[in-house]
Amino acid sequence: MASKDTIVLFDVDGTLTVPRKTAEPEMLKFLQELRKVVSVGIVGGSDLVKISEQLGENAKNEYDYMFAENGLNAFKDGELLEVQSLKSALGEDNLKRLINFILHYVADLDIPIKRGTFIEFRNGMMNVSPIGRNCSQEERDEFEKFDETAQVRSKFVSILKEKFADLKLTYSIGGQISFDVFPEGWDKTYCLRFLEEYKTIHFFGDKTYKGGNDHEIFEADRTIGHTVTSWQDTKKKVTEIFMIGK
Repeated sequence: MASKDTIVLFDVDGTLTVPRKTAEPEMLKFLQELRKVVSVGIVGGSDLVKISEQLGENAKNEYDYMFAENGLNAFKDGELLEVQSLKSALGEDNLKRLINFILHYVADLDIPIKRGTFIEFRNGMMNVSPIGRNCSQEERDEFEKFDETAQVRSKFVSILKEKFADLKLTYSIGGQISFDVFPEGWDKTYCLRFLEEYKTIHFFGDKTYKGGNDHEIFEADRTIGHTVTSWQDTKKKVTEIFMIGK
């Protein structure tokens, strides 16, 4: 029987799956086994559609909690708890000012490859991709390597922080090709407000460094943070802590 006072939260890309790839059946089965021991929650930066593409079309019903867009689109036992709106938080004028600047910046950016969909507007955040989300997996991999040296996303974020300081926004680099933009406090720690019933909250994520989209929840006072490098590493570390399969 699952412990009623412990929940384990997981990032998606790089933690449960290879970035943007479908989860391995072995990992999905493992998560269901874990639910027999503790409560399990998913907290991803992507919207519910993308998370469901990776974890299964019925994903929101298969975990105790599903937090899409950092919890700005929150579900418990498959039932919707709350939806937050970036449009309402910023206002149309500020939103338009921000979007216009981003598109102009991308247009002037000198990088090896550009494709399409440079801004993806979600309920509670914007996802910005200098290369464009329409790129192939091979192009994603190439951009990720290029960005490690060129620091395209980090430089972009620094400029936005300076230019739009008045909007009090947070910028979070995640995945291979993009970064998220959302109001302060709307990072992954947002989901913790729905978990008051739990005494112990574990979090597993790969981008736990400062500036990564797992950093705030990894460092939060209420969580026990664990850094992982792949879904296999996640499985190994969870097994060591909770004795799954032993």
